[in-house]
Amino acid sequence: MLAQEATNLGDGVIDNIIISSAAHRWWGALTVAAMFVVVGLVTRHVARSEAVSTTTRWSFLVAQIALVVQALLGIKLLDQGQGIVQLYIHYVGGLIPLGSFLAGGWLARGDTPRSARILLVLLVVGMASAFMAYTIGRAYVTGG
Repeated sequence: MLAQEATNLGDGVIDNIIISSAAHRWWGALTVAAMFVVVGLVTRHVARSEAVSTTTRWSFLVAQIALVVQALLGIKLLDQGQGIVQLYIHYVGGLIPLGSFLAGGWLARGDTPRSARILLVLLVVGMASAFMAYTIGRAYVTGG
């Protein structure tokens, strides 16, 4: 009975929250910027043949969080009826960068110079696909 009341209380709460396409584009720009920063930092470590620093690890975490929030905002836009193209942009274009960044965190932590190189490759793939999804999504949401 208590669980049913809690479910009924929560019904429609998220449906009542409406986000604008502008907020999604703004967050997308910040997400792409965070990804560029972390790729730049990892590139610097790779060029010096060193492991990544604590600052780079933190920037990596910030970029991952930004990616997750961006995907959630995109899913909410899809829920608001922004169209089927949003489905492809966010589930394909959004999950590739998130997957690349997660794989980087799991498989190539950057704690050795070799691991930093592998991490860089994964991050570049993620950043490129996120940038692609951002530009396509921005063009679609703003009407081209």
